[in-house]
Amino acid sequence: MRILKSLLATILLLGLASARPAAAQSVDDIISRGTINIGVLVDLPPYGVLNAQQEPDGYDVDVAKLLGKYLGVKVNLVQLTSPNRIPYLVTNKIDLIVATFGITPERAKQVLFSIPYSAIENVVFAGKDKKIAKLDDLKGLRVGVPRGTVQDVILTQSLGSAVKIARFDDDPSTYQALITGQVDAIAETGLTGDDIFAKNPGANVERKFTLLQQPNGITMRKDQFNLLRWVNTFVYFVKNNGELSAIHEKWFHKPLPNLPVF
Repeated sequence: MRILKSLLATILLLGLASARPAAAQSVDDIISRGTINIGVLVDLPPYGVLNAQQEPDGYDVDVAKLLGKYLGVKVNLVQLTSPNRIPYLVTNKIDLIVATFGITPERAKQVLFSIPYSAIENVVFAGKDKKIAKLDDLKGLRVGVPRGTVQDVILTQSLGSAVKIARFDDDPSTYQALITGQVDAIAETGLTGDDIFAKNPGANVERKFTLLQQPNGITMRKDQFNLLRWVNTFVYFVKNNGELSAIHEKWFHKPLPNLPVF
């Protein structure tokens, strides 16, 4: 009987141990491992692209590599799409996200954001024949957005069922939807959209209005407070020593804009 009780106690303890959540990943954990897994987008130039060697490149990728350099570890870049950024993070497939992830209170219920390291202008694009100058003008229209983005959230919360939102799995599909007439308008990245529609003049598309100037944060799981403190220090430091602005100049040909802090 004593042996049976001992076995039951052991099984119970093992069960409780396995039920505990995984330990938060700290800076020391990452340094000890020697690598950091960073999620990036590759479909949003110049923030994230595939270069001629079909490797991730762009502003976010350079920031991710700089972060790894300061940690003194090898950076393993993991390609993401907009909808799977949080799922990859919370299931431990990546250690953090550097992928133009807009800071919002809703997302902050699920993840931790660093102070902003970049900003992105979200713009409504539509055909030149469409009379669209403000949010209310989208009522009754079919508007394309990348699934799970800030644009998706804003339109859903602001207009609800008054707008017909068409959600796509990535940015190229969203742009293509407008070019091919699947939607009346799209809410997308200003800089990227300007470039795409300048190269496709036959689409007869123009900017209508700015939906949001979106600050982006490097993103971690909710329990990674130790890593968050280090990342905030990293962003603060490379903003002040000019390295972050140099990366911005490389990809955008202009200095880093003033970024908010919190």
